[in-house]
Amino acid sequence: MVNVTYVAASGSRQTVAGNVGESVMQTALNSGVDGIIGECGGSMACATCHCFVDEAWTDKTGTRMDGEEDLLDCAAVEMQDTSRLSCQIRLTPDLDGLVVHLPESQT
Repeated sequence: MVNVTYVAASGSRQTVAGNVGESVMQTALNSGVDGIIGECGGSMACATCHCFVDEAWTDKTGTRMDGEEDLLDCAAVEMQDTSRLSCQIRLTPDLDGLVVHLPESQT
């Protein structure tokens, strides 16, 4: 299991466990984390799973996938340097303890 901490815009934190290979988005949905919608189910066709990777983790989560930046440009909250679609971040043992921040709104 890989622990992920989701930090809401209000500052509240929720740490949940996900399976290796599962996306950060799917882990949030499976655990009832508020702030991730995932309308497209993880097919990278929307931006309702927008998150901000904590700066301490950006090197480990890698760079944006092809097309990810285009969708993030359409996100409800302005894209930042650490913005990612959480559906495109797959959990690995190296990501145990990952921290992602959630925007105020996904729609």
